[in-house]
Amino acid sequence: MIVFIKLLIAHLLGDFIFQSNSFVKEKEEKKERSLKLYFHVILHGVLSLIILWDISFWKNAIIISVTHLAIDLGKVYFTPKKWKRESFLVDQFLHLLVLAIISLSITQTSINYHLLMNNHSVIFFAFLLFLTKPSSIFIKIFISKWTPEKTAKIDSLESAGNWIGILERLLIFVFIIIGKFEAVGFLLAAKSIFRFGDLKEGNDRKLTEYILIGTLSSFGTAIIAGILYNYLQGIY
Repeated sequence: MIVFIKLLIAHLLGDFIFQSNSFVKEKEEKKERSLKLYFHVILHGVLSLIILWDISFWKNAIIISVTHLAIDLGKVYFTPKKWKRESFLVDQFLHLLVLAIISLSITQTSINYHLLMNNHSVIFFAFLLFLTKPSSIFIKIFISKWTPEKTAKIDSLESAGNWIGILERLLIFVFIIIGKFEAVGFLLAAKSIFRFGDLKEGNDRKLTEYILIGTLSSFGTAIIAGILYNYLQGIY
């Protein structure tokens, strides 16, 4: 694990600290003709050697540089601009996957599949999955009969409400299972403060009630999920 963490530090330094916007822009424009691209990938290999401080790691450092080059070129060649967020996540996942494989190979550590798929892990992953899009759909259907017509005209970021709901449910779920109930109250108060201005200026009682129903439904779902998870943990 410590090898992976060291390689992760090298990756964070190379991909975020020592890579400026000009590097990213030139890679996107010139692709394989970009000198900054080659400097960037070589830097990753050098940083891994420096952080691990082990000259025998040089072969793996070359693998890190070469795979980084291939992943970055694949990203700039095959990713439409409208998928920029998704391509970033895939790009980072592939880089970390390479680092994980290398760290496992040199430490001769096997993956503990039993730990990943035991009862506690399966229950945890099931609740996490439920609190994302499935919960959003259930809540949307539940409050659909109260949806005011004016909500269609509200100017807001695309899918922002859906993502806010998912993030708040996941946070509440974590707070509940670690026993930090006071943090749930803080989150509810913080959201109420941000919503207060919109509701105050809206002068629409139906919209206010609709937002409150949606918020309480989201919070309630996460709280019940957290309590149920703790209960199931005691059984299994």
